[in-house]
Amino acid sequence: MTITCERVVSPLLPEDLDALIEATSAGILDGGGFGWLQPPGHQALTRYFEGLLLVPERSFYVVRENGVICGAGQLVRPPASYEAHAATANLTGFFVAPYARGRGLGRALLETMLKGAKAIGCKVVNCDIRETHVAAIGLFRSFEFEHWGTHPYYARIGGQTVRGLFLSKLLANENEAARWQSSIAIPDTSSTDSDTMTNPTHPAHGLTLYPAIDLKDGACVRLRRGEMEDATHYSDDPGAQAKLFAEAGCRHLHVVDLNGAFAGRSTNIPAIESIVKATNLPVQLGGGIRDMAAIERWLEAGVSRVILGSVAVKDPELVRQAARAFPGRIVAGIDARQGRVATEGWAEVSELEANDLALRMEDAGVAAVIFTEITRDGMLAGLDLEQTADMARRLSIPVIASGGVGSLEHLKALRDVARDVPGISGAIVGRALYDGRISLKDALEVLGPC
Repeated sequence: MTITCERVVSPLLPEDLDALIEATSAGILDGGGFGWLQPPGHQALTRYFEGLLLVPERSFYVVRENGVICGAGQLVRPPASYEAHAATANLTGFFVAPYARGRGLGRALLETMLKGAKAIGCKVVNCDIRETHVAAIGLFRSFEFEHWGTHPYYARIGGQTVRGLFLSKLLANENEAARWQSSIAIPDTSSTDSDTMTNPTHPAHGLTLYPAIDLKDGACVRLRRGEMEDATHYSDDPGAQAKLFAEAGCRHLHVVDLNGAFAGRSTNIPAIESIVKATNLPVQLGGGIRDMAAIERWLEAGVSRVILGSVAVKDPELVRQAARAFPGRIVAGIDARQGRVATEGWAEVSELEANDLALRMEDAGVAAVIFTEITRDGMLAGLDLEQTADMARRLSIPVIASGGVGSLEHLKALRDVARDVPGISGAIVGRALYDGRISLKDALEVLGPC
């Protein structure tokens, strides 16, 4: 018997993918995994594993017995904006098929993954395991993982509540650990902020600028407070507008199909396609995307990330399924009027609190949250920094601020808040760029490197 482990960096061969899906399905049936209680089917698992290779923060490993994949695991690193967690990694999706257990595959896989974590600079590896997975807990403890906490309501299976254990392993040796812990000690707040003195312009982490391209009837427009009747027309050529943003140094694009948001289906299809084709920039797209077919259609068409808004409230299970199928490529768009979530192109306001929805979306597995206070959108009066910061403090996924940027001072204010709230990862800017109130060069300089 030969056991080998490897990190997967390119698409698996069909026979390897079939073996991986067979092993995964057997693991799910044996006790659940990846959030599934029942195998979701070959097609869904194919999308899931292929999607892992598109997420730079995830390292995907497989273990083979005599060349056949029998198990897998993932190392998940925090987003680049999470500087405080840069030396940590979460170990997830770890399993060996029940028909291959007891032969050392799990030990070989875990050892390989820990070496991989150390090679990329991780000092701590965290994981969480259901209390019922006794063999897995024993394996991790044999590698000196420490049990530091218990979740009393970790999962609900077969009508029973199952607890979960939180485990961590320090990878650094004793001397390295001492130096590392010293380097992240909380500074004396009474002393001078040396980081601010040496780099007064940028926050500790660069914020991403997302120039907005809002589409109505095939043209680029901007609304005021989300009212379709109060739209300002800016360009008849969305593709050319995208190219202008790219040439100015932008690294990302934010696109919204306004007609689609009201209609509940994609409407400005030719305009969106022209934007995707005009540049090589990652495009995040929202507006009217409310089923799996539409999500797949746009991701296959070249869109980098899909934003799910109204459906996040009305069909949260779809969000969960999409996040599993396309890890790292699903974003929740949370639009609120004074803290209450709005849907249907902002035409309806629910009783759901924005923060409650954000926590649900984090649990569903979305890659990030875009938060917009509608009463400020298009009004150029500044972002709702208080609500944005409050949401970012509650979440472990990035929050992108939106709605109300009207001057460079507003971006500076966001930058200053982000120094204390690293969960804020960027800002969407629209009308102020089109009106010339903010130059792209200045905006990029204030927010820092993307």
